[in-house]
Amino acid sequence: METWRFEAIGTRWEIETVVELSPKARATVRDIIDRFDREWSRFRDDSEVSRLGREGGALSAADAGAMLDAYRELSLATAGAVNPLVGDSLSALGYDAAYSLVASEPLAAPASWPDRLRWTADSLTLDGPATVDVGALGKGRLVDLVLGALDGVSGRVVVDAGGDLAVRGGETRIALEHPYDPARAIGVATIRDQALCASAINRRAWGDGLHHVLDARTGMPVRTWAATWAIAPDAMTADAVATALFFDGGPELAARWGVEWVRMSTDGRAQRSPGCPVEIFTTRPPG
Repeated sequence: METWRFEAIGTRWEIETVVELSPKARATVRDIIDRFDREWSRFRDDSEVSRLGREGGALSAADAGAMLDAYRELSLATAGAVNPLVGDSLSALGYDAAYSLVASEPLAAPASWPDRLRWTADSLTLDGPATVDVGALGKGRLVDLVLGALDGVSGRVVVDAGGDLAVRGGETRIALEHPYDPARAIGVATIRDQALCASAINRRAWGDGLHHVLDARTGMPVRTWAATWAIAPDAMTADAVATALFFDGGPELAARWGVEWVRMSTDGRAQRSPGCPVEIFTTRPPG
């Protein structure tokens, strides 16, 4: 297998293919990632999302409908814990565009977000300034777009964006990183022509118990679950369920969407869906 490694959207990418990707294919991948970043990154002053945060108004983006339709279902399933206007809540805790990591008072996201944010298949409109954050599923969406751009590449293709990955044309085994010890795994997943996405409170963590997985209703980091993994036919769905699993209603949403999953609590207990293709090694934290 040939592996192309590069940095983009603040994470390390690895694309594995049977033969080396052509310069044209690599350019296409980079164009897709740059377009998505220019539209949706709240860490870029020149992005469309940053403009909306300052001014409100409209954004034209091919991914708006797919992502916001999924957000609506996520919000309903989790009783409002997942919310695309959580960007200002993250900034209030220090996870802002400047990565200040200096927390102020927690800020709940607007519960009325479906009234403030309207969308079509390829656009969204905000009724006033607010920070859209698509972190609950955006990286999965981008993995799907990159994999789709490589449709003409024969053989097994693996697109891995910092652990959120999709596989086409074969099978792969993936270790599930222990959230308290990156040198260990709690188990191994075997997937074929599927996607696996993960989320954990040890990633993008700072301060005293602060991390990026927030309950939008309170603006505070979650405390019950330490890590989640979801397996689905596409990466956006897997990414969305990996987020939902931090909250009540997540397993029920996974069942409705036909997604298999594992999650680990902050006290070291592991849960899994009945048909999940994962071998679990341990359910206890180290030490």
